Amino acid sequence: MQDEQLLRYSRQIFLPEIDVAGQQRLLDSRAFILGLGGLGSPVAMYLATSGVGTLALADFDEVDLSNLQRQIVHGTSDIGLQKTASAAKRLDELNPEVAVLELPQKLDESVLQEQVSKADVVIDCSDNFESRFMINRVCQQHRTPLVSGAAVGFGGQLAVFDFANSAAPCYQCLYPAQGPDGDHCADTGVVGPLVGVIGSLQALEALKILLGIGQTLAARLLLFDALETRWHTVSIPADPACPICAQHTDDK
Repeated sequence: MQDEQLLRYSRQIFLPEIDVAGQQRLLDSRAFILGLGGLGSPVAMYLATSGVGTLALADFDEVDLSNLQRQIVHGTSDIGLQKTASAAKRLDELNPEVAVLELPQKLDESVLQEQVSKADVVIDCSDNFESRFMINRVCQQHRTPLVSGAAVGFGGQLAVFDFANSAAPCYQCLYPAQGPDGDHCADTGVVGPLVGVIGSLQALEALKILLGIGQTLAARLLLFDALETRWHTVSIPADPACPICAQHTDDK
């Protein structure tokens, strides 16, 4: 590790849980972030500044004026740009050492399979159940850990799915029926700092996974009520009838 890197990451390296070896592990790691909106913004920014060596960014949308109230990786001058290009520009300003791969297209099965197979961790910052179910299924197939977050109104949630554990639940154990999507912030609204809170926690969980430290939210759902400033954690049981993970239990 070069002297400049030691200085850039010094406050992390001071931590005995990370040290030089842990920082090098981050530099050698690859994270796949799906969605560069309110959640994906702090995820991408904190993983970049923390020194995760390669970030693959997926989002097909363009920056809109209505995004700027909460999607802090983008700025007013980025309106009309692809979100992946806008985010890549900002991340380069934050940490030019990080390699950024832009994927400015709708979620495609073949691209998803390729990127998940290369990633050390996947962070789902998407905003619809169709994408979340597909991401969950592909992560389960490749045994790639998944950090999932959601936020709308004044409520947020966060969960980690550790597919290295054969008894671990998956996202579809938590939401077994692929029915119509729930509320979207475009329809019901969302307070800006809420997505910052949940997205920052997603980044923190991703770093813990990459470093192999602490206790993650694996098999647990963290719920946050911003109006009451209350946190609540519940266990996520594995569904023995889950069409995604239960059928593979004997093969793990």
